[in-house]
Amino acid sequence: MRYVMALMMLTGSAYGIDLGVCHGEFALCAASSTTPTGKTMQVNGKTFREGMAVCPILKGISIADLSLMNGSCKAAQGKVWSLFSTVTSYPQAPTWAVTPMTVTKFVTTKESGMSNMWSFSCDKQAKKINGVSLASCYGPINESPWNGDYVPVGTESFSAAPAGALNPVGGNFPIK
Repeated sequence: MRYVMALMMLTGSAYGIDLGVCHGEFALCAASSTTPTGKTMQVNGKTFREGMAVCPILKGISIADLSLMNGSCKAAQGKVWSLFSTVTSYPQAPTWAVTPMTVTKFVTTKESGMSNMWSFSCDKQAKKINGVSLASCYGPINESPWNGDYVPVGTESFSAAPAGALNPVGGNFPIK
């Protein structure tokens, strides 16, 4: 845990990420796949394809990039932020049963890249599934969570999404 926090702080200071600790509701998209919406979105002046991931809503302590959240952990009415957490078991698709997280490595392809949902806005869904509150989260496809740059085809990445998931939420290696 300390190593992750130190790494994030170093990364944040190198790339202008404004790290913050939030308390309360947040979406955890770490094990989600992403469906392209057909739209594009701007992140720090760069254009990316937009994707949507369905993610469970959790409560507790989470880590945010406040530079993407208007400097505040407070989400608008009916919304929640997609944030990072150190929980190791949480509800995962398709059943939304609580399942231990398993991180896997994969390589981005022309057909399936990776997506970054960290510190982007989500719409709370009205209907719970198996007692789990869900959110539709929107974020960039093939955008590095570490430096906001494009993630090219052939990049080694990681995710907690199941192997073979389309545009899994995750990050890229190496962190540059």
